[in-house]
Amino acid sequence: MGHVRFLTAGESHGKGLTVIVEGIPAGLSIDEKYISIQMSRRQRGFGRGGRMAIEKDLAKIVSGVRHGQTLGSPISMEIKNEDWKNWSDAMDVGVNENPTKTVTRLRPGHADLAGSMKYFQDDVRNTLERSSARETAARVAAGAICRRLLEEFNISFHSHVVSIGGEYSSQASLIDWSKVESSPVRCSDPEAEARMINAIAKAKEDGDTLGGIVQVILDNVPIGLGSHVQWDRRIDGKLAQALMSINAVKGVAIGDGWDGANKRGSKVHDVIKKFDKRKKIWARSTNRAGGTEGGMTNGMPLVVNFALKPISTLSKPLPSIDLITGEKVQAHYERSDVCVVPAAGVVGEAMVGLIVADLFLEKFGGDHVKETRRNMDGYIETLGPRGI
Repeated sequence: MGHVRFLTAGESHGKGLTVIVEGIPAGLSIDEKYISIQMSRRQRGFGRGGRMAIEKDLAKIVSGVRHGQTLGSPISMEIKNEDWKNWSDAMDVGVNENPTKTVTRLRPGHADLAGSMKYFQDDVRNTLERSSARETAARVAAGAICRRLLEEFNISFHSHVVSIGGEYSSQASLIDWSKVESSPVRCSDPEAEARMINAIAKAKEDGDTLGGIVQVILDNVPIGLGSHVQWDRRIDGKLAQALMSINAVKGVAIGDGWDGANKRGSKVHDVIKKFDKRKKIWARSTNRAGGTEGGMTNGMPLVVNFALKPISTLSKPLPSIDLITGEKVQAHYERSDVCVVPAAGVVGEAMVGLIVADLFLEKFGGDHVKETRRNMDGYIETLGPRGI
C-alpha cells in the first residue's frame, strides 16, 4: 500500500466525477482556487472538441480540508458534469425500460469490444462512459493536491509538447515556460507550433485524429526517491505504469529513453561531478538518464516522455462490426476531440506528481508538513561524500 493513493469514480456523461486522495499530511495549505487553475489548464489546447465549451471544471472539496489546511484525513472532491442535463435520461441510475442513445457499433482502438466482452454488455455505452478520457479531470484534481505538497518543498512542475502528428519541436532545452502556457499546442517553438496547428486543422478537415509526444519535467527532486531493492519499488516502473494508464498513451521513456538504445554507453551515461556542498547536490555534466538511476531519483531533474496514439473516435469512422448483429458497419462517432496531446501534458504532470508525492512521503514520512520538512532537512544534511 502506498503512502499516497487515490480513487476516482464517475462516467463521462453521468452526474459528475468523484475523487478521493489519501495520505496527504496535515498542515498543507490548499483551496479550490488552486485546484481550478490546474483543471482549466487541462481544458485548453487546439484540437479539443465541443465538450470543453460545455464544462466548467471545478473541483469542490467535500472533506479533508478545514480553514484552508489539510487535516491528514482523506480528501474528497466532486466535479460536476454540466453536460449531464443533456444525458439525464440516457444515464439515469434508475431502471429505464426504453434506454436511449445506446451504442452497438464498435470503435477500433477504443475499449468498446474488449469491455463489452469482459463485462457481458450489449450496449457499448456501458463501457465507453467509464473508459472515456473525461475521467482524467478527476486525476488532475488529485494531482493538484500532490503538486501543492511537492511545491511546499520547492519541487516544480512543467510539461511541453515535443511533437504532434510527426511535427517536432526543435527546442529540447532552455524552454520558455511562459510561452508554453500561452501556446495553443503547449509548444514554445513558434515554427513548430504553426506546423502542429496546421497538422491538427488538416486532420480535422479529413475527419481524422492526431497523436504525439509530451515531456514532463520536475526540478529539485531530492536524490533517493524509489528503491533498487524490489522490482515494484523502482520509480521508473511506477512512472511508466502511471503514465501508461492515461487514455491513448502507448509508450513511456525516461530521459533519452528510446534514443539512448542506439548509442554507445560512453555517449549515454551522465558523468558525476564533485559534490556541491552549498547546494547539497551531486551535479552531472548531462542528464540523459532523466533523473533516475537504479530505480531511484539521482538528484537531477526528473524528465519523462510519453507517446499518445491518435484518439479512437474519428468523425470519418473506420469500418467496423456491430456488437449485436455481427454485421459490417461504420464505427460509432460521438462528439470528440481531434488532438488531445496538449491537454495530456497536464494530465501527465498530475500522474507524475502522484507518484513522486507517494515516494516522497515514503522516504520522509510525517503526519504534518512540519514533520515532513524536519525529516527531509535531516536527510539532506547527510548527503555528500561519506568520508566527511
